[in-house]
Amino acid sequence: MAEKLKNLDDSDMNAIAEFSVIPLGVGVSLSPYVAECKKVLQERGIKHLLHAGGTNIEGEWDELMGAIKECQARLHKMGVPRVQTSIKIATRIDREQTMAEKVESVKEKLTKE
Repeated sequence: MAEKLKNLDDSDMNAIAEFSVIPLGVGVSLSPYVAECKKVLQERGIKHLLHAGGTNIEGEWDELMGAIKECQARLHKMGVPRVQTSIKIATRIDREQTMAEKVESVKEKLTKE
C-alpha cells in the first residue's frame, strides 16, 4: 500500500461519483435538465447510472469533473439562472472497483443470509 501511495499519479486517478444538479429559478419540472446532463455523459462515453436522487458516474477523475462542469454550462445555456450541484466522490488505491462490482458485492452478501 505504501508503495502505491509513493507512485500515485494524480493525473490518472479513477473515481466513482454521485452528483445531483439542481437548476434554480426554472419551476418544478426538472426532467429536461436532467436529460440534458444525461446527454453530456452519453456524448463523453462516461459510464453512468441515473437514479431518482441523482446520477452515479465512474471513470478518470478529470473526465468526471469535466462532464459535471459541462452539465453546469449546458444548463446555463438552456436559460437556467442558477445551478447548484452536490457531488460525492469515492477513490481507492488498493484495487480497481466499478459501480457494478460494489452493487454485486452487496447482492452476494444478501443471498448468503
